[in-house]
Amino acid sequence: MVHIMNHHNFEARSIPLFVPGQIIFTLLTLLFLGGCTSSPELKDIGPIAFPNPPDAPRFYYERTVYGTGAVKSSSKSDLLRKLLTGSSEREGYAFAKPFDVAVHRGRVFVSDTVQRVVYGLDFVTGNSLIIGDNGDEGDLFKPLGLATDDQGTLFVCDIQLKKVMVYDRDGNWLYSIDLDDNMSRPSGIDISGDGRRLYVVDIGGVESTQHGIAIYDTLTRTHIRNIGIRGTATGEFNLPRDVSLGRDGYLYITDSGNFRIQVLDQEGNPLHTWGSPGRHLGQFTRPKGIASDNEGNLYVVDAAFGNFQLFSSQGELLLHIGTRSEIAGPAKYMLPAGIDVDEDGRIYVLDQFFRKMDVFRPASLKERERTSDIDTTRLPSKTR
Repeated sequence: MVHIMNHHNFEARSIPLFVPGQIIFTLLTLLFLGGCTSSPELKDIGPIAFPNPPDAPRFYYERTVYGTGAVKSSSKSDLLRKLLTGSSEREGYAFAKPFDVAVHRGRVFVSDTVQRVVYGLDFVTGNSLIIGDNGDEGDLFKPLGLATDDQGTLFVCDIQLKKVMVYDRDGNWLYSIDLDDNMSRPSGIDISGDGRRLYVVDIGGVESTQHGIAIYDTLTRTHIRNIGIRGTATGEFNLPRDVSLGRDGYLYITDSGNFRIQVLDQEGNPLHTWGSPGRHLGQFTRPKGIASDNEGNLYVVDAAFGNFQLFSSQGELLLHIGTRSEIAGPAKYMLPAGIDVDEDGRIYVLDQFFRKMDVFRPASLKERERTSDIDTTRLPSKTR
């Protein structure tokens, strides 16, 4: 298989090199498909449940996404085309180094620090977007953290620009918020449901005391205040990585260098912490991305464990999914990073090493079913 990369458009395509034997094999395969579905593309290996049996399943592995080609349909004719042409889901724009993910009603946004764009994958319409590569003032340079408000407005933290770039749901640039005077190394972000209040994590550095959270008003595009300095006490941070605004209205921050989760109110007042350093479940070694669901549970990625752990809002361990592995596969991770949970309870987790996004659905949800396909009025609003 010869892989050709268009350097300007970052578009990867697979072009098969057929020999006569391959052609004969392909034709025989097509004839055989008329009577059964034994092709590996069509074979049903059964759902992968978490936790493992005999425990009752809470989530099922649903799919792995490698790029924008994943939003295309997977009908029987598509599978036949794949056999003939050698094409795959990695067609289109492939992830190079995905960092963070944010989801809004079936549309999944993924930041890529190598491609310097944000990909938008719409699993409802089957369309995809490339955001931040139009040759205008809305261009991105090193996008990291992502967040969306209730309307689907997209907020992108660019660590090189030291700005949060703001786009509508279709990727049209709206405005930017300058972070330069108040932050050292901005990374993770979250936004209130009404899009008014923006929270930006400053991961800081070895020689910096700027480790904490900055709050901005998006209507006036002004800085309100900074929260925290470098340290180990409650309300202090050491290399914080990400923030999630929970359904209870509290801020949950992965305080990576202190191996814990810090909980603050929206004004920045510290409430409590949970977590400790260690190699056992419920502990942390390299916590990174964090997300919350509609029930108030927290999902925390740990790059050293190669998994993400599910906690209650009080820090009680409920479940873990994933194992560290040098071989790619469902729930296999080498360098997991960003994570998000959509309105249906689906989990989207990125791995930078394997350049992929794994998707897990709740056991209560049918495969490929979406609440937004049934009744959008039932979708809850994000905490304001």
